[in-house]
Amino acid sequence: MFVPVNAFELGTTEQEFVLECLKTNWISSEGPFVQQFEAEFAKLHQRQFGIAVANGTAALDIALRVLGLKPEDEVIMPTFTIISPASAVWYAGAKIVLVDADPLTWNMAIEQIEAAITPKTKAILPVHIYGLPTDMKPLLELAQKYNLWVVEDAAEMIGQTAYGQPCGSFGHLSTFSFYPNKHITTGEGGMILTNDPELAERCRYFRNLCFEPNGRRFVHHNIGWNYRMTSLQAALGLAQLPRLAENLAQKRALGQFYQNNLKISQYADLPLKKMHYADNIYWVFGLVLKPNAPISAEELATKLAQLGIQTRPFFWCMHEQPVFQKMGLFENQSFPVAERLARNGLYLPSGLATTKKQLEYVVEAVHKIFCIVL
Repeated sequence: MFVPVNAFELGTTEQEFVLECLKTNWISSEGPFVQQFEAEFAKLHQRQFGIAVANGTAALDIALRVLGLKPEDEVIMPTFTIISPASAVWYAGAKIVLVDADPLTWNMAIEQIEAAITPKTKAILPVHIYGLPTDMKPLLELAQKYNLWVVEDAAEMIGQTAYGQPCGSFGHLSTFSFYPNKHITTGEGGMILTNDPELAERCRYFRNLCFEPNGRRFVHHNIGWNYRMTSLQAALGLAQLPRLAENLAQKRALGQFYQNNLKISQYADLPLKKMHYADNIYWVFGLVLKPNAPISAEELATKLAQLGIQTRPFFWCMHEQPVFQKMGLFENQSFPVAERLARNGLYLPSGLATTKKQLEYVVEAVHKIFCIVL
């Protein structure tokens, strides 16, 4: 049996919306689907403005750019994350300041943020990781105390809440991804949300090559990107919005199946089921092997692959990324929790289209590898 690490399903509504794009010739970034997707996605997250873009990295690039950061400015973010948030800070010309991961939630360690704030700090960039969101309440209190921007990376948290409020509604700017492993997918694609009309207008400006809204076309005063979303992509996303609650219930059921059936707690830490501010959404189902585990995470991934089961390693820490080390960044910095997660973590198949039979096969294979007989 082959079990992909992610599998997703598209329905008849997606086909109908895409066919409408084709029939009406609205296939570029022009047309009603993009604006409608922006409006409905923003409303879902209790935001006033949505700016659809080409992908989640594009959303981060634009969000950091519109803050007007200078080379001496600093942005605090977690070391344990995908490289996109760090690269966005770097492209914006600012300095990346890292904090360690929380050992329970795997998000940035909130208690380390204040010590990292200096007179040069201009923003905090929390990244919600894997299933439980960052604890935003104390983070926002710090941001208000020190008058800092908050750019919230909610790429993995579509539909998740914290303190009963939608993830993606906390930052001055919040970003999303619609890659195929997300709860809503447009193949590629992303979104920026904000309540600030000026920030929204600047995001649209940089998304569209910095065309001047009232000037002569093809005369540019700034350098931007062609980061527009196509109408075809927006049609896919718009068709899936009504199914979001169903998708979230399915993901939580998948995570609960693993929680109930994996009997490897002596060898690995499983994700927390909840924190006081949020229940786990199980965007992916991660394992972190303990020191007494008979094999490494890399060896476990290899053995599962031999049985037809795909996995993915956890993120690699930003302070250990070769590209940043070549730049001389983060010299002599160590973040032990994040390093442990990166070296000992992987996640199991957890796509929306993963079947119960496949889940049972994965659990049986993991137990077999650990020589657990139930």
